Amino acid sequence: MRPECFELGRETDIVRFLEGLSAERRAMAVAQLGEAERAALDHDWRSWAHDGQAVPEVGGGAAGAAASGDWQTWVIMAGRGFGKTRAGAEWVLGAARPSTSLGTGPSTSAQTSENVRIALVAATADEARRVMVEGESGLLAVAEPWIEAWNPSLRRLSFAGGAEAFLYSGASPEALRGPQHHLAWCDELAKWKKPVDTWNMLRLGLRLGERPRALVTTTPRPGPALSGIMALPGTRVSRGPTRANPHLAESFVEAVHADYAGTRLARQELEGELLPDAAGALWTVELIERCRAGAGSGSGAGFARLAIGVDPPAADGTCGIVACALDVAGRGHVLADHSVSGRSPEGWARAVAAAAEAWGALHPGVPVVVVAEGNQGGRMVESVLRAASASLRVKRVHAAEGKSARADPVAALFEGGRVAVRGSWPELEAQLCGLIGGGGYEGPGASPDRADAMVWAMSELMLGPAKAQPRVRGL
Repeated sequence: MRPECFELGRETDIVRFLEGLSAERRAMAVAQLGEAERAALDHDWRSWAHDGQAVPEVGGGAAGAAASGDWQTWVIMAGRGFGKTRAGAEWVLGAARPSTSLGTGPSTSAQTSENVRIALVAATADEARRVMVEGESGLLAVAEPWIEAWNPSLRRLSFAGGAEAFLYSGASPEALRGPQHHLAWCDELAKWKKPVDTWNMLRLGLRLGERPRALVTTTPRPGPALSGIMALPGTRVSRGPTRANPHLAESFVEAVHADYAGTRLARQELEGELLPDAAGALWTVELIERCRAGAGSGSGAGFARLAIGVDPPAADGTCGIVACALDVAGRGHVLADHSVSGRSPEGWARAVAAAAEAWGALHPGVPVVVVAEGNQGGRMVESVLRAASASLRVKRVHAAEGKSARADPVAALFEGGRVAVRGSWPELEAQLCGLIGGGGYEGPGASPDRADAMVWAMSELMLGPAKAQPRVRGL
């Protein structure tokens, strides 16, 4: 029996044609394709994308689009493994590939790919390179036939049609002051060190072409930047769980759901839910924002004391290092999160010494004390710190209570408006919001190391034992 022969007209949409065939006839049709046709099919994103990765349509609703009409920002907020990175890379390729107009799907501008400028923004420039460009679902893997040059030292990716993509860090908003772009792809915005400032600088420079646009791909984590973007009328949001990606190994999906089923982590990381503040949380997003907004009041007062809180890691995890200050008016200030991960004891000790030296240099004459928890390592912690810098003033403290119990009075200082948060520190803030009154921790990671470091520093500055008042003894 001769195999069935498929004759297609020149205008036939081969993807739609194949979708209309039974599995058996589809296999026969694919076998008759030439090498060029198969390559074209492999690179046809429409044939592989699931509904949550579909670009919102202009003037109509697409899967995940919250409303009809045009859009300026598309947010893909979904669980791990949903395909956010692949969708981002394909969206960029749709604009940069030669002989296409900006965007994918319906034409969005008369601007061709010849001079398209694209911003690629991640938590750090290194993450932009490792994930957005060089990752398994990054641009080099997705767009290889259309890539002309990749220059890591210049943080620039050039496409054959003339389009260029530039890498930026969510920790360096000033780098986006000046450059202009047609499009921007922002990855894991909730991890950016300075999300609000970086987003603002990016949006001000997103002004080329008739319809500049941004795509945000992120796992949902509460924060003012993401919440603000999602609330804008020109934003469309696509959501979905890990299970929505049909290309994931079923064994992986079953394993992670078995391990985390019923937990808050599963709802956020697997189901893609943007969760409200945890019930009973000592800190909330709203409380931290209020303390950040009020950071300007009393800022004219000089600092009276500085403290570097340190929560040493049990092994090679994260060493919490947070700088705080007390001003002459008696108000506390959270200055910076200097925490480091994967360092040896000597490595994190040097990071502590560097933080103490930097803040001491900024405020000469103000005493600086390093407050380090000694439960892990005892006197060894103090010895390692002194070895890093002989001039360090180190105070070793012992945790006799649970983390939440220690944090409770410090949270009360925030509630009372006695603490100002200077800058944005997403990882520290996420841990603070995970500390539950009465015990328990529901934040990211196994331990609130950064939050614990801040609590030690603020306790030293504002909750330490009061100095004894002079008194007259009767004889």
